[in-house]
Amino acid sequence: MKKHIIALSGDLASGKGTVSKILMEQLNFGIYRNGEYVRKIAKDMGLSITSFNTYLSEHPELDLQIEKSASEYAKNHDNFIIDARLGWYAVPESFKVHLKVEIDVAAKRAFFDPNRKDTEKFDTIEEQKQDMIKRSQMENERYWKLYHVQKENIDNYDLVIDTTNLKPEEVANKIKQEYEKWLNK
Repeated sequence: MKKHIIALSGDLASGKGTVSKILMEQLNFGIYRNGEYVRKIAKDMGLSITSFNTYLSEHPELDLQIEKSASEYAKNHDNFIIDARLGWYAVPESFKVHLKVEIDVAAKRAFFDPNRKDTEKFDTIEEQKQDMIKRSQMENERYWKLYHVQKENIDNYDLVIDTTNLKPEEVANKIKQEYEKWLNK
């Protein structure tokens, strides 16, 4: 059964946060952000986001709790966006969107994003890029070990968009159009 939920996942710095804000306003939806929750825990523990990913690998019960929180939220809510790397997995009855981005563009976006400075401190864009590659690999390994899923498998999604050369508004409009088609099928 379809729910009025858009699960927005994607590559690091692919625009999930920005696009979800636009969609939230356009659709008058709420939002559930796993990433903010994860970053807050990392910051409270005094860890970088990559170190926290290592911590999660060593404490799978916390990872399972984080992912379960999205599915629990979806049981009692509708008309919202899940901004979570595994939102599509946690809420399979959602409209599942994956945003892709070229790594060099992603690294530049992340490096200049002031919201990341509490948990990502790098001196160069290249350092940021190498950390993002490492983090993505760590996530892939952890997700396979815990959930037996591959987030890059496009068969998991109803829509995949490469955001490398698109404005966030263009991405949001495409998602909105395809979401409305999906609802009417």
